Amino acid sequence: MWQVPDEQAESVVATALEAGYRSIDTATSYRNERGIGAAVAASGLPRDEIVVTTKLWNGDHGTEETLRAFDTSLERLGLDHVDLYLIHWPLPMRDRYVETWRAMEKIHADGRARAIGVSNFTAGHLTRLMETCDIVPAVNQVELHPLFPQRELRAFHAAHGIATQAWSPLGSGHGLLDLPVLEEIARAHGRSPAQVAIRWHLQLGNLVIPKSATPSRIAENFRVFDFALDDGEMAAIADLDSGLRRGPDPDTFDYG
Repeated sequence: MWQVPDEQAESVVATALEAGYRSIDTATSYRNERGIGAAVAASGLPRDEIVVTTKLWNGDHGTEETLRAFDTSLERLGLDHVDLYLIHWPLPMRDRYVETWRAMEKIHADGRARAIGVSNFTAGHLTRLMETCDIVPAVNQVELHPLFPQRELRAFHAAHGIATQAWSPLGSGHGLLDLPVLEEIARAHGRSPAQVAIRWHLQLGNLVIPKSATPSRIAENFRVFDFALDDGEMAAIADLDSGLRRGPDPDTFDYG
């Protein structure tokens, strides 16, 4: 739900739920929690069928700050719990993410977040959490797409039971979907390059959250469960790895 205005969020989520989606990803910084909550309430679906994720923003690190920010998110969403609550960025230069994680553990213990995790953490940040805290993050949501597949970090996650979730799974407009490799594979399957990229994620075992506010693309992005890529196609996509991050560097990002 990144970059979806609050006044449009209810209709966008309603369209996604009608298409079959059951996971909604937002954040305090997206400023659309109220619209998402309204869509969940109006959906008529049982609450336990919808996975709602939101994230703690950078200015709210710290024990009391985290607890207050979480209360505010719940109020905006109109919910009594979220399914997944994430620290949005580690901000290592501020050195408060361990304290913040302990507050997240309290939120989890109170049953107000069914799972807790992080976003944009490196293996080093995760190791520090695991060495000093009680709960291993359920999820690490990171920039991940065929141009930046994060092989080493995915392997680290797998070794420690952390789910890998991909933001910017389609490359966020950096030309990924125009590459001849994806276009050729898409033609072979009668699919779009976006569907091929999403299928690549699924076959790697990534949790994937493609972003769109366009109804036709929302529906298209969901139609990825009735075809599969063969080993050669997966290898061809793997060769697209540029090793270059498009978004901010988690070790230096300090904003908000």
